[in-house]
Amino acid sequence: MRANRLLLAVPLVLFAALAGVFAVRVGDGQDRAVIPSALIGRGAPATVFAALEPALPGVDPAAFAGKVTLVNIFASWCGPCRIEHPLLVELARTPGLTVVGIDYKDKPEDAVRFLSELGNPYAAVGVDPDGRGAIEWGLTGVPESFLVGPEGRVRAKHVGPLSEEALAGSFGTMMTRLLAERGEAAGS
Repeated sequence: MRANRLLLAVPLVLFAALAGVFAVRVGDGQDRAVIPSALIGRGAPATVFAALEPALPGVDPAAFAGKVTLVNIFASWCGPCRIEHPLLVELARTPGLTVVGIDYKDKPEDAVRFLSELGNPYAAVGVDPDGRGAIEWGLTGVPESFLVGPEGRVRAKHVGPLSEEALAGSFGTMMTRLLAERGEAAGS
């Protein structure tokens, strides 16, 4: 009889322990959308992406030099990409910030229609039809965004759709810092 009670108590104790771990992780205040990346602090991948359409250049990381660049990996078939898109349009108006897009595993005509409908925030749009280039960026899913500093190093990564909350967190703080540093350098 005592053994049966002990066996019943084991799942309850395990459940309580897991619930405790979960509660600590939820309440620790960390931004779960900021996922560590092996690229942080390293040079942006040198992968060049062909242009989506002739009117815009493709994405060439060599062109990031001297600029603060937000690299956004998106797709027309991605629901969260539609959610973040108005914010990208707004961010594209930020002085000193260059916004570029990489169209991931998409049909070019669908991507062109997506940008025609929602507006094109990108100074350059490259295509990654098979997803191989995005692997170099460490993509875990779309959308994802990266900040590249004027020295060409990846400085931050955000997983999921960009939002006002993300801009109030560490991703936005890094963007503001890079733009301020860039402004000081330009003003010198």
